[in-house]
Amino acid sequence: MRPIAVIGPTGSGKSALALDLAERLPAAEIINADAMQLYRGMDIGTAKLPVAERRGITHHQLDVLEVTETATVARYQRDAVTDVAAVTARGAVPIIVGGSMLYLQSLLDDWQFPATDPAVRARWEARLADVGVAALHRELAAVDPAAAATILATDGRRIVRALEVIELTGQPFAASAPVIGAAPRWNTLIIGLDADTAALDARLRARTETMFADGLVEEVRALLDRGLRDGVTASRALGYAQVIAELDAGGDGSAALEPTFVGTRRYVRRQRSWFRRDPRVHWLRSADPGNPDAVLRRWSDVS
Repeated sequence: MRPIAVIGPTGSGKSALALDLAERLPAAEIINADAMQLYRGMDIGTAKLPVAERRGITHHQLDVLEVTETATVARYQRDAVTDVAAVTARGAVPIIVGGSMLYLQSLLDDWQFPATDPAVRARWEARLADVGVAALHRELAAVDPAAAATILATDGRRIVRALEVIELTGQPFAASAPVIGAAPRWNTLIIGLDADTAALDARLRARTETMFADGLVEEVRALLDRGLRDGVTASRALGYAQVIAELDAGGDGSAALEPTFVGTRRYVRRQRSWFRRDPRVHWLRSADPGNPDAVLRRWSDVS
């Protein structure tokens, strides 16, 4: 059962296409590849499909972590590989869908990751808390300019990981970076969805406004009571981090709408840059009604 991966930038319609494909196949199950949808309770801000809208299709890798737990690429890779094996053993087609770049690539290319050391990681996390993300990024730039050039100065989690790997291996961070392979694992058909920048920006604006109208601030407040602030990865998710910052500044959270939209638009640019480097992706235009049939024709040609 050759898997299908539906990837692309946020807001491009990946979930809808995955459901359409699953309904057209004799048997299929969906495996999530959105890092923040792994978290229980993070529903509105991640655009997680409610159970009632999943059309009866079994979904995996949703709601598997508490917001206090740390999501890692290695853990996701291990668990998602298990899901793919189980789905195929049932005679169903795994449909992998999401936009988390490292998570997808680790799954499709069987990446091997440098070792981690909790003590070293904790020390760099403490350093981050002590000096702040901008200062720690400058420290990274001093020891590994190439790594600093590829990691956003606001991405504390990746800065910490880079410094941890550099300390453990004694080599630049790029030396341990996995690469895109010649053929995807399981001969997966990789489908990319995208739209014109102006159209996608408009969709992102509407999506962000809907999230806030649907209660994103209230969702964040509830998750703060469940320990969201202590979550290393969950608390930094787009929308959630912006609402937390506004609440901490004494606001009611509504002013987080604009920075959430801007941050999402910036993230989309990064997703495009990442996915467009992969020559194995077959690109389709978002919302084309002929997409499901086009995907299945390509899939059946090689299955």
